[in-house]
Amino acid sequence: MSSRTARALTLAALMVLLLAAPLSAQEVGEPNPLFLDDSMLDVTLEAPLTTLIRERPVDRQYPAKLRYTDANGEEVELDLRVRAWGNFRRDPANCRFPPIRLRFRGADVDGSLFDGLRRVPLVTHCQNTNEYEQGVLREYLAYRILNELTDFSLGVRLLRITYVDTEGRQRQRENFAFAIEHRNRLAKRSGIPTLDVESSTSIEMLDPAFLNLTSVFQFLIGNTDFSPIKTAPGDRCCHNHRLFGAAADAPPQYAVPYDFDMTGIANLPHATPNPRFNLRNVRQRLYRGRCVNNERLPQTITHFQAKREAILALVDDLPEASRQSKRSLRQYIERFYDLIENPARVQREMIDRCV
Repeated sequence: MSSRTARALTLAALMVLLLAAPLSAQEVGEPNPLFLDDSMLDVTLEAPLTTLIRERPVDRQYPAKLRYTDANGEEVELDLRVRAWGNFRRDPANCRFPPIRLRFRGADVDGSLFDGLRRVPLVTHCQNTNEYEQGVLREYLAYRILNELTDFSLGVRLLRITYVDTEGRQRQRENFAFAIEHRNRLAKRSGIPTLDVESSTSIEMLDPAFLNLTSVFQFLIGNTDFSPIKTAPGDRCCHNHRLFGAAADAPPQYAVPYDFDMTGIANLPHATPNPRFNLRNVRQRLYRGRCVNNERLPQTITHFQAKREAILALVDDLPEASRQSKRSLRQYIERFYDLIENPARVQREMIDRCV
């Protein structure tokens, strides 16, 4: 049984492990086959990459083919359509290669690793450098850490993609990427619908135990580029979160984090901290947890302490990560644990810095 399958527990059992969490009467179903395995998957993507890289449309899809070898050693070929997605990384001023979204037809993927999936966002390499390749792995690790802390999080699968340009203008190349579970799939397996809130929600609407867990997680990974309650003008709520709940005007709601390229743990070359906080760089942590949840911190910290070895094991087992990346990741995570195990530092750097 894979570690991902083992984590597909009933939510009631999961809550015992978390000590404080949402959805105690619900069950979390198993993820789709793609997200049941933590091993890296080699795939080939044939698509009009020249046009995709040049135009980066979000409103136009292009025909493509995806190939991989299944567990029986047979090659599987799937027809699909692709387009660009995202904001910052879709901008050619920031990334030479855009994030890609895969779009399947249901009948085409029956019985495959992509069974049950229609939309699959990919986080790609941004620039053609080794540092960005390693950055993909480090950002993938951030998602895996959140998966370790709670099943109510977006699943991920690490990929090594051979890109083939059907227009013949881009050279064939291999790059790391990872697939992210679409929010609708998380809604289906948790039984909690996604919410489409225009601009903001409120702290009072958010489940306090879950918010406190994700706030400490954001502190662990060194993230200041997020808000669980607001977003930029013209976007949907909330900034770098997916919102879930039964109703837009009633609690409990759950803000599930995603998009970790501006974090200290990913430490990508383009990453900068939120300028309003006057931080030296993204590696400097700043706690953005809510003061109303400070009484929950001891319980949340206990949960993080219980997950310490499992989280460090994720670093040790990170496929294709360089020795330097693993050493830096381990040191960065260990510094977080040194802090939360020191009551004076918890008071000074978390409780006293809450918002």
